[in-house]
Amino acid sequence: MQTASIEFHHPQGFLSLAKNVGIKDETLDFAVIYSTVRARAAAMFTQNRFPGAPVIVGRKHIADGYVQALVINSKNANVAMGKQGLANAIETCRIVGKELGISPYDVLPFSTGVIGRPLPMDKIRAGLKGIRRELKPNDLKLAAEAIMTTDKYPKYFSCQVGPAVIAGIAKGAGMIEPNMATMLVYLMTDAMLPVAALRPMLKRVVDRTFNSMSIDTDTSTSDTVVLMANGLAGPVNRSEFEAGLLKVCEYLTRELARSGEGATKLITVDVTGATNVAQAQKVAKSVVNSPLVKTAVYGCDPNWGRVIMAVGKSFDPSIEPAKVTIRFGDTNVFKKGSPVSCDLEALRKYLGQSEVMISVDLGIGKASARVWGCDLTEGYIKENAYYTT
Repeated sequence: MQTASIEFHHPQGFLSLAKNVGIKDETLDFAVIYSTVRARAAAMFTQNRFPGAPVIVGRKHIADGYVQALVINSKNANVAMGKQGLANAIETCRIVGKELGISPYDVLPFSTGVIGRPLPMDKIRAGLKGIRRELKPNDLKLAAEAIMTTDKYPKYFSCQVGPAVIAGIAKGAGMIEPNMATMLVYLMTDAMLPVAALRPMLKRVVDRTFNSMSIDTDTSTSDTVVLMANGLAGPVNRSEFEAGLLKVCEYLTRELARSGEGATKLITVDVTGATNVAQAQKVAKSVVNSPLVKTAVYGCDPNWGRVIMAVGKSFDPSIEPAKVTIRFGDTNVFKKGSPVSCDLEALRKYLGQSEVMISVDLGIGKASARVWGCDLTEGYIKENAYYTT
């Protein structure tokens, strides 16, 4: 579990606030992140056909490649609320713009929580009054806490790239099977980067991290990943920056998977020997999403037959059982079409660890992929059976 002892650096020129405006009973439920200068930006959004009003508005506002402020509420998703939902998201941006003295079109709205309930705009309006005076530097950890819903703990990470810092915060614990983006992820840097480079870079990184993770196979209506670059630290080496961005996003991906609803273990699935990356990703997702594989890991049951099943249900005719090898950790349990005799007690002990690796070598090519997920426990069922009650 992440703790406050993690070293976390803030990029220049980013201020934030986090507070309770009354959407939740007492815990933080509202955050604003603001760049003191207009930032170049890129975003990726959910492809769910019921996108939330903030996603619809956000797509339009970031179309010109610039953003200066983010406003986020938790506990209410502002999804499936029709014209009123859109009006509420637009009004929120207008108020933020007025309070901060910036264009409302440079504001991105975000809402996360229960679907199908109107935003409590009276509380949001009251909470936005005077926000300019409340913004503080070096307070992104608190913003990471304010955006949580069913998360066990706030998720944040940063790294240095030359003179610049890349910082990221994220939330998400359930309704997670990304498609284009995932959960809510805010990435901020003071590096100077051209607008044209941001989105292709973000997509490459998201495909290798957030799009390579699943908790429960459900794609949220609100998924968004945003990258803001305000340029205050000056130019950086672009390849080094992308490597740093990948490092931040991979850390956040692992933490999101580790802290899935009801989860007790992080599962990493490595697929190698595939004909192409798409095939490797498909097989890896099939394994990490299998309820039978997830429950076996939870119960420390070294039932590799479930992994065989999950590989096979990818329905790829190029996969040949006689060439497949499967490992739990460093132990082969199935090699090129045949079971391998191994110490079951040692395997049970391995599966009892907080992190479990399952490896699949298809033996038909040179491509590979890695995905992350978590086990499936009674806790997930309890948490979601009574989510709105």
